[in-house]
Amino acid sequence: MDLELDRAAKTLSVAKHVVVFSGAGVSAESGVPTFRASDGLWEGHRIEDVATPEGFANDPDLVWAFYNGRRENVGRVTPNPGHAAIAQLESLIDRVTVATQNVDGLHLVAGSTTVYELHGSLRETRCLACREIKNRGLEELGTQPICPSCGGRLRPNIVWFREQLPHQTWAYAEAAVTSCDVFIVVGTSAVVYPAAGLISLAKSVGAVVIEVNLTPTNASGYADICLYGPSGMVLPKVVERLRRLSTSE
Repeated sequence: MDLELDRAAKTLSVAKHVVVFSGAGVSAESGVPTFRASDGLWEGHRIEDVATPEGFANDPDLVWAFYNGRRENVGRVTPNPGHAAIAQLESLIDRVTVATQNVDGLHLVAGSTTVYELHGSLRETRCLACREIKNRGLEELGTQPICPSCGGRLRPNIVWFREQLPHQTWAYAEAAVTSCDVFIVVGTSAVVYPAAGLISLAKSVGAVVIEVNLTPTNASGYADICLYGPSGMVLPKVVERLRRLSTSE
């Protein structure tokens, strides 16, 4: 592991643009529940009931109760050392972009400045009438929230199953990857597409791929450097080594 940590730090020390692609494993270390339990339920609910357009049409109160619970949980947690280490990269590298599958906003809270939330945000609502997207923070919304601009019905601004990723956000993320020289995969099993396609895109443009995961994943076949362990422990070690290299130059 020490050898791989040194390789990762040396690679980052000459990088001009780093893209960090993160998933649920990063936020799990803060206490945010991961995507889906082994029994196929998502925090006790069938995915079809709480994370599809059809589920929202059938029972919007249930869906809002579910997402209000998720929002309440996010309000109780804080970024962990993994989030902090990613944010700290910005002081050591010319350009750092975060493309995340997470909807909790913890990268932004930790201090990362360029964050593309590929699957939306728990903090945002979208009006079904006027289409306005508004950041509501983590305020209490109830189960029948109304658009403050037009009075239309609101939904969580989350990308549900069978929905497309937000076009502009995805375009920005793809553009960032095509210009990066190092691509860090952290806390994701790399099975959810199209987001996971960013890994092969990075490889195709010649970026060095660094994987930080608990165990090997679908991303491992693309990785040039593999760092296995909790991101909250591994990433601070990488940043510490990178900082030493930067100060010794």
